[in-house]
Amino acid sequence: MGSVAFLFAGQGAQHPAMGVDLIETSPAAAEVFAIADEVRPGTSEQCRSASKEELSQTENTQPCVFVHDLAAAAALRERGVVPAACAGFSLGEVAALTFAGAFDTRAGFELVCERAALMAAAAERHPGGMRAVIKLDAAQVENLAAQAGEDCWPVNYNSPQQTVVAGAPEALQELDALVKEAGGRAMKVAVSGAFHSPYMAEATEGLATYIQAGHAPSPLLIPVMANMTAAPYPADPRVTSGVLANQVSHAVRWVDTLHALQDQGIDTFIEVGPGKTLSGLVKRTLSDVRVYSCETAEQVAAIADELA
Repeated sequence: MGSVAFLFAGQGAQHPAMGVDLIETSPAAAEVFAIADEVRPGTSEQCRSASKEELSQTENTQPCVFVHDLAAAAALRERGVVPAACAGFSLGEVAALTFAGAFDTRAGFELVCERAALMAAAAERHPGGMRAVIKLDAAQVENLAAQAGEDCWPVNYNSPQQTVVAGAPEALQELDALVKEAGGRAMKVAVSGAFHSPYMAEATEGLATYIQAGHAPSPLLIPVMANMTAAPYPADPRVTSGVLANQVSHAVRWVDTLHALQDQGIDTFIEVGPGKTLSGLVKRTLSDVRVYSCETAEQVAAIADELA
């Protein structure tokens, strides 16, 4: 087995009936879902039966994606697949930190519920949205976002030809037109706010207060790459707390993160949680690596048989 990294899926990857087959096949995954239901009754059923619209509401998306992410990773570890490093996209970073030992499952899930509530409240106070811009490089997107208005920011550097922009509705409408003129394509992201932008500053303040009130992380057992810096989370838990709180209002440097992982010797990337978004970004960013998507019991078994 090569050097493996787990990539934890983020908000936007949610879909109906996600992760529930893991409950029947993996005791480790079932325990993750059980703890989630103790903290937030009905989470497993929401993953099982909620509509796409219900799952797209931030206060539902984040707990459901988190529990699926962590359950899939736990099922892989149970089968002997252990990563040398972890990274998570936005929300997925909290799951990555939990898997790596910063929080136990209950504390990580409670943190994610608090994070979701704070981000939903910030989004309600500062209405906005997000666009995934493709066929243009990051510098072009940065230039177009600046032209679209002061409330328009590049926030997720997903791949060399995909950058996500967050902002006010009117600014995003202007961006749509500018991107089309430039030969690119702007697609709405299935989220309910302008995440990772200055519109989330109040969520950062709320998270910092929550973490300081007896919810600080423990030292990590596995390195976790930080979205905000594209470098490993620092060893000092106090510094880790600041990075985690600021993550929601700062850009996700995913391209740099993937390159940094490869530079560290990672040659196998396993996306855990719903969808194949991160797997696709790896394939569009790196070469000479193996990439797997893992969200079902069948995929857990296949990956474990091949790698463990």
